[in-house]
Amino acid sequence: MESHVRGGTRWKRFAVVMVPSLAATAAIGVGLAQGALAASFSVSGQSFKVKAERLEGKGFVQYGALAQGHDLKGEKASHPVAVSGFETADITNMCQSVVTPGVPVFGSVSLVLRAGGSGTPVHAKNLYIDVAQLDADATFKGMDIGVAAQDAGIKPGERNANPYGFSQRADEATLTNVEQTAWATTAGTFELSGLSMRLHKGVKECF
Repeated sequence: MESHVRGGTRWKRFAVVMVPSLAATAAIGVGLAQGALAASFSVSGQSFKVKAERLEGKGFVQYGALAQGHDLKGEKASHPVAVSGFETADITNMCQSVVTPGVPVFGSVSLVLRAGGSGTPVHAKNLYIDVAQLDADATFKGMDIGVAAQDAGIKPGERNANPYGFSQRADEATLTNVEQTAWATTAGTFELSGLSMRLHKGVKECF
């Protein structure tokens, strides 16, 4: 069974790393480049943008939940998201950007991470992305739509999900021309080939 989807479907979850602190974000980026983060990690706090040429994933599941982030005043807030989970995922030509406003002296500062563009895709295991907005061309194989989250393997209370809420799952999912806004990403393992990290004065985003 295959299903094709195109357009502004509001999903939930995708990208590398993101925190309001540029120093913390840079440290994580350097750690990934040096292979220092082999264990699981979770970084969130503000929304960020991710663009990818292609994502090929296996063991796909998607369900609604709440992501913890911040509002425009910097106060903690919950955001409705669509969690997209993959047992394994390979991502080609990935770009992730986050803009930190109000940096003393500089004003807005943008961090842009790129990876998976040198012939070896980014590889992730047990990847979960809290996505607020997604545009892509998508193909699903072996798909079940409308199953309860608990039937898709989501445990009560896991990732702030309703175990009896709507979810869907598929054996395989392929997304191309991906543009998404996300609040958080977690992964058991995240391998970024050809990692490039740059800081830019002002606003510079992947899309």
